[in-house]
Amino acid sequence: MNATDPRRGRQAPTIRRATRPLGNARLSLWLARLFHRMLDRIDRGLDAGSLEAALPDGTRRLLGGRAAGPDCVVHLHSWRALVRLATGGSAGWYRAWAAGEWASPDPVPLFALFMRNAVSLGQVARPHGPTRWIGRLWHWLRRNSRAGSRHNIAFHYDLGNDFYQPWLDEDMHYSSGLFADTGNWLEPLEAAQRRKVDAILDRLDLGDGDALLEIGCGWGGLAERAMERRVLRYTGLTLSTEQADYARDRLGSGASVELTDYRDAQGAYDGVASVEMVEAVGQRYWPDYLEAIYRLLKPGGRAAIQYILIDDAIFERYARGVDFIQTYIFPGGMLISPSRFRQISQETGLEWRDETRFGLHYAETLRRWRQRFDRAIEDGRLPASFDQHFVALWRYYLMYCEGGFRGGGIDVAQVTLVKPA
Repeated sequence: MNATDPRRGRQAPTIRRATRPLGNARLSLWLARLFHRMLDRIDRGLDAGSLEAALPDGTRRLLGGRAAGPDCVVHLHSWRALVRLATGGSAGWYRAWAAGEWASPDPVPLFALFMRNAVSLGQVARPHGPTRWIGRLWHWLRRNSRAGSRHNIAFHYDLGNDFYQPWLDEDMHYSSGLFADTGNWLEPLEAAQRRKVDAILDRLDLGDGDALLEIGCGWGGLAERAMERRVLRYTGLTLSTEQADYARDRLGSGASVELTDYRDAQGAYDGVASVEMVEAVGQRYWPDYLEAIYRLLKPGGRAAIQYILIDDAIFERYARGVDFIQTYIFPGGMLISPSRFRQISQETGLEWRDETRFGLHYAETLRRWRQRFDRAIEDGRLPASFDQHFVALWRYYLMYCEGGFRGGGIDVAQVTLVKPA
């Protein structure tokens, strides 16, 4: 390697003769220089952490290495991967990975590195040109109107309960757990998920006989725990037929689970719970979501929200493009900046109280999910209808999200919203 250890300084790389010519020798040299200039831009944007790259022209480079941070290794098999990154951002980088144009012994630190340096990298790794505008048009066409929401939810959650069950915890929570000790991750995932649910319910401070509405009820895990703690009148909303069927069987006649859009919900409730729902709503509909919460709460009622946020400093650049998650996993969704969420909440008339963030807990939750996912693959417990390409996509998704939380540009939080009496 032509670079010293990042903790002891850096040495400029030497470009050697390409071992895999791109055709005409002069053209190959020109292209290699062009791609090395692209790598120079990435190098300048890495304020913390390092990237050791093995390149198609036979050279190796160390990018970054100026300060402590995520350290990763990437084997770039084709320069085409950099073209995809420059034009398609994170979605293009995934397509390059799927095509075998790059590989890494552990992609999680790579994703953490790019998130850690998202501000200093600027527009590097963001979509550009026609790819960006095509992506934005496609994202707009998949916006979360009432009809669009049903389609988008079905795209993700109606993959089937037999797909999710092998790798989620036994209570089927598809959101971050809350671990007891970030210095010791030995606690079972089931215990961390139970603690997360209890933290949400504690914020609501419900009593026997109160009415609880859950917007985005999932498979009924929060509902089951809430009704263990109190005698409640519970209503859960979902647009997933698979989740609704599962939750109804699980909860029985003591709860109401409705296939209803939050915008169409009726009634008056003492408390509203909503766990990792707002990021699936889409930017255009954030006011509708919060207005629905305000309308459905009784005076003095509380809403407990768990939401995934993106740093205010990078939100504008993020919102101008369409990333890997929006393209392949959650159509129509968008992470919300905390300042915007708070502002819209307060403009709606809700009081913002007691926000708590715990992003590293989500990173650990995602690591656990990936371990379980891998075991399910090895044991043949995933449905046979999902081919190798789909399974690889979802494994990449779990690594991508874990790296994002470890990098710190995205976070997860709980907050209490109160409707004045």
